[in-house]
Amino acid sequence: MSSARDEILEKLKKATYPEPEKPDFDAHVYHPIDSPLEEAFKKNLEAVNGCVYLCSSENETFEKLRDFVAKYPSQQIYCAEKKLQKLLNENQILFSEYPKEAEQMEVGITSCEFLIAHTGSIMVSSALEGGRQMSIYPPVHVVIAQKKQLVDYLDAAYANIQKKYKNELPSQITLITGPSRTADIEKTLVMGAHGPRELHLFMY
Repeated sequence: MSSARDEILEKLKKATYPEPEKPDFDAHVYHPIDSPLEEAFKKNLEAVNGCVYLCSSENETFEKLRDFVAKYPSQQIYCAEKKLQKLLNENQILFSEYPKEAEQMEVGITSCEFLIAHTGSIMVSSALEGGRQMSIYPPVHVVIAQKKQLVDYLDAAYANIQKKYKNELPSQITLITGPSRTADIEKTLVMGAHGPRELHLFMY
């Protein structure tokens, strides 16, 4: 008569599966990107409810931006970055400079660090003028970017930001992939629960 120990060992033997094949550690981790980076970025960001406006020039970018913000009063549009403020003024887009208190802010206009095509993510950091608040506080977040900021995968974005700031990395580096959303409450999707409810990126 077999002991309890023998019975347990026999069951374990029967439950044992063949050892899996050894993974190829030299193979690429991510799936390849077959389309141009700007198209892949647009597809992946719009898949998570973001909006991407691909433009052929700086002029076209700000023409489209002017049309987009026309529905908002100028006192609800804020920008904290000096370089962007100059471009907005040159293109006759009215806005308010970012104050310490901005209860009326509806639209926040920022730049970004890099764009990751593989996930449709926007990398921002606390080193940008306006800091952390400008990409979190406004209900509508508008990002102005250039195609030269596009990279294929996340590892390239991290390598580039490390190269940019060297030994003085920003205290916060954030990836934004679509507008804020949650389905924690009764499994109902809610936009803007923990940040902007809309995300619009203009790229030239």
